Amino acid sequence: MSRAPLPGVLWVGGPPGAGKTTVARLLARRHGLRWYNADAHTWTHRDRAIAAGHPAALRWEAMDLAERWSRPAAEMFAMSLHRERGPMIADDLRALPPVPLTIAEGTPVTPEVTGAGAHAVWLMPTHEVQKARLAERGLAQGPLELYRYLVREIEAQVQAYGGTRLDVDGSRSVADTVAEVEKHFAAVLEAGPKATAAAGRSRLLRYANQAVVSQYAAFAARPWAPGDARTTVLAFACECGRDGCEVDVVMAVADFPRAEPVLATGHG
Repeated sequence: MSRAPLPGVLWVGGPPGAGKTTVARLLARRHGLRWYNADAHTWTHRDRAIAAGHPAALRWEAMDLAERWSRPAAEMFAMSLHRERGPMIADDLRALPPVPLTIAEGTPVTPEVTGAGAHAVWLMPTHEVQKARLAERGLAQGPLELYRYLVREIEAQVQAYGGTRLDVDGSRSVADTVAEVEKHFAAVLEAGPKATAAAGRSRLLRYANQAVVSQYAAFAARPWAPGDARTTVLAFACECGRDGCEVDVVMAVADFPRAEPVLATGHG
């Protein structure tokens, strides 16, 4: 049986390559929502699992990079903490302020955690779409096998719980997919609290940007982490808070300003 919905949360799930982050990020900026990106909490969740003595988490940390991605797909899936992270995500969301609405997205977002209904949707890419999108990331064979495994796992869960799925087959543009998800959430978006003032929107954008910075800092702090993740160049949301602003500011993680807002040219 599905869980009761977590108040004030819209959920977007699906496997890697589905477009979850793009959709959730755009809807958050468009409607004045808080964007919770599960990827940004990966290392916090892993640390919780390690502290709890979770065998798969401990095994994963003890392996080198090559060994992790050479294991059978089922073992890689277990070490991904896919099932364990769902409840952690729910705990994170319960700790956030109830206003405004939060749109939460990530691969560990499953119907077992969210329940099924108008507050949740899963983007399910076809094999061809996922393969093409993941090829753009230049992933090795190990991650590709895990991500294909995740498609089957998530599809089975969505079907078992009666969750709403939106097939991503390449026939829709990004804008069309965003519109479909927006339509699914229409009633909740209409009734739920949103940030309308620029200051409130700016704080939400700052929260989302800082979460991504923390993600890369936590990875770089791992003793086995290759290179310096802080040199990674990303597109951060402009924090001006203007209604309708969807401009990004490209910079290295290490250059993210700690005190000043991230602002696009002319948006000060």
